[in-house]
Amino acid sequence: MQEFTSVREDQSEIPTDELEQETIVPTQGKIAPTIVVEQPLPAADINGPELFIHRELSQLQFNIRVLEQALDESYPILERLKFLLIFSGNLDEFFEIRVAGLKKQITFAREQTGPDGLQPQQVLGRISELAHQQVSRQYSILNDILLPQLVEKGIRFVRRHQWTHKQTLWVRRFFRQEVAPIISPIGLDPTHPFPLLVNKSLNFIVQLEGTDAFGRDSGLAIIPAPRSLPRLIRLPQELTAGADDYVFLSSMIHAHADDLFPGMKVLGCYQFRLTRNADLIVDPDEVDDLARALRGELLSRRYGDAVRLEVADNCPKPLTDFLLKQFGLNESELYEVNGPVNLTRLFSITTLENHPELQFPPFSPGIPRILSSSDTLFQAICKQDILLLHPYESFSPVVDLLRQAAQDPNVLAIKQTLYRTGANSEIVNALVEAARNGKEVTVVIELRARFDEESNLQLASRLQQAGAVVIYGVVGFKTHAKMMLILRREDQSLKRYVHMGTGNYHAGNARLYTDYSILTSDLALTEDVHKLFNQLIGMGKTLRMKKLLQAPFTLKKRLLELINRETLAAQAGKPAHIIAKVNSLTDAKIIKAMYKASQAGVRIDLIVRGMCCLRPGVPGVSHNIQVRSIIGRFLEHSRVYYFLNEGQEQVWLSSADMMERNLDKRVETCFPLEGKKLITRAKQELQVFLTDNTQSWILHSDGSYVRSTPTGNQLARSAQSTLLDKLANSSQRTVSV
Repeated sequence: MQEFTSVREDQSEIPTDELEQETIVPTQGKIAPTIVVEQPLPAADINGPELFIHRELSQLQFNIRVLEQALDESYPILERLKFLLIFSGNLDEFFEIRVAGLKKQITFAREQTGPDGLQPQQVLGRISELAHQQVSRQYSILNDILLPQLVEKGIRFVRRHQWTHKQTLWVRRFFRQEVAPIISPIGLDPTHPFPLLVNKSLNFIVQLEGTDAFGRDSGLAIIPAPRSLPRLIRLPQELTAGADDYVFLSSMIHAHADDLFPGMKVLGCYQFRLTRNADLIVDPDEVDDLARALRGELLSRRYGDAVRLEVADNCPKPLTDFLLKQFGLNESELYEVNGPVNLTRLFSITTLENHPELQFPPFSPGIPRILSSSDTLFQAICKQDILLLHPYESFSPVVDLLRQAAQDPNVLAIKQTLYRTGANSEIVNALVEAARNGKEVTVVIELRARFDEESNLQLASRLQQAGAVVIYGVVGFKTHAKMMLILRREDQSLKRYVHMGTGNYHAGNARLYTDYSILTSDLALTEDVHKLFNQLIGMGKTLRMKKLLQAPFTLKKRLLELINRETLAAQAGKPAHIIAKVNSLTDAKIIKAMYKASQAGVRIDLIVRGMCCLRPGVPGVSHNIQVRSIIGRFLEHSRVYYFLNEGQEQVWLSSADMMERNLDKRVETCFPLEGKKLITRAKQELQVFLTDNTQSWILHSDGSYVRSTPTGNQLARSAQSTLLDKLANSSQRTVSV
């Protein structure tokens, strides 16, 4: 793996303005991108397909970077296992949505090519090749590295051939009492055709010999593993010699398959798992009740078209061919794995309470001093805008603000958007309490938050029962904006308080995702939020905003203007700089604008966690652009846009990524940070990511990512560790404007 070193070996005492002039050069191999602005080169065409990376291939590269974390020995072993399992979960969704979408284009002859020029069939071929390589590698990491290290720590997955006599007896009793009564084995014959199997369910194909009571001898059966049963069963302590011993449900079924077919001989039993298209399709032109339509579609998600088949690698080829034929798949869609086919079910052991030393150490999120020194959050917010960076800083002020509003007799109304939160969350509890206390509570719930549709339907019902007004957003445009508006009577007048953020109102995510929140009573911004709620809830023309940018109306246009402003500054010989931190960058217009800016001499630093279709480091096009991805303990989720603006620096926070779907097909917000201290703080926190040399991956012009590592006397820098040290575990910081 290529390493990167700085021309300055130790940056620990370098001022911020000097850090901006740092050059990163490779120690070997390819030429690394530079972050020093180069002189403009002759302008090259920015429309060529070779200048764009296919979004699905880029998404797969992100998943591979996640898998790489399982090899990082600086992480505790259970955290490394967790990264390996996250890779499985991400890959499941990748096939359910991305691969399924490409297959659908081919099936219905609706092939679409993006700026990269690749046809869906070409992309599927590349995905298959890369995914097969990485899945094989994943199981090698699990079997050869992680499982042996877990055994050393006293955590064992006991296979059938390792069971002691007492363990064998216990497993047999458990199977007969807890498993066998629930299982419904299905013999295959003309009256029992191949069953319709649920998406991602664990199943077994069984070879049989003999004739049953009715004279049937098809020789094949299917055992669907009950979804209600855990995939890992912990053995009693008295049978484990002090270790944490687990048995796979699949091992139990393998060992006792004979019990399920009395009088017949089981010749083989092999696990398999089918992945189906899980994307929901709701035609906005044919929907008169979105909630009802989604309830119908949720069932179909479990039985969509097949896209991938995983089987145990010891399954005979005739059986795998049989399964492929049943599901209409080809050899390239078959994944033979050396281990359990449903690895995500191992998540239950990654948070073992009796092994805290094998997990990341806990921390206490920080609380700004002003929040602890004020009687109420309303008083604190009146004094200044309050900026929070989760999870380093607590999400509790956001929840507490809503709780105080629910109980405050002076609060008249609350309006809020919900995208992902959970039906029983503290946020929903506070909204329910507010409605029951007579407040005017209006909630805009986005029912189509992928894989959270069912939960959102439940919370919508709960809020309606409490007396809240529930709106399902705008058909055809997902409501992805994160806003809370509180209307309070103060001194015979009405005052607005607002929370806006880059993440969801989900307390669990706030402990795992990095996101910004701002609490403000700014007159113009709170009025803008009020207008946006009116647009969502009522009907009418687009309302003019004073500070707030909104998709799909003004956000994309303004971002392009801000990029162009830096371009014009560079063309005039002035310093120009853009920093953007996003989850994904796929919008072709934004990318082309950045290419033009780079050609003009604008220095562009991009921190893109996942998909990035921009190709950096191309001479004459993107030679002034560097792209890095940060992968670590927390999921980088915040969206931050910085523009030098001829020294009058601007920082914007947003719920939107630089993607077509965010900018053109969603309701999104983007709001400015105001006041020198908040702008400086946000810029400094961006600089922390730009100097990370342990968890950052540099994107090269050929589409490959190479992990940065400190060399020589260079200090190791982890952006997430730095922010933990700076922001967490302290209640004495001052963050005044």
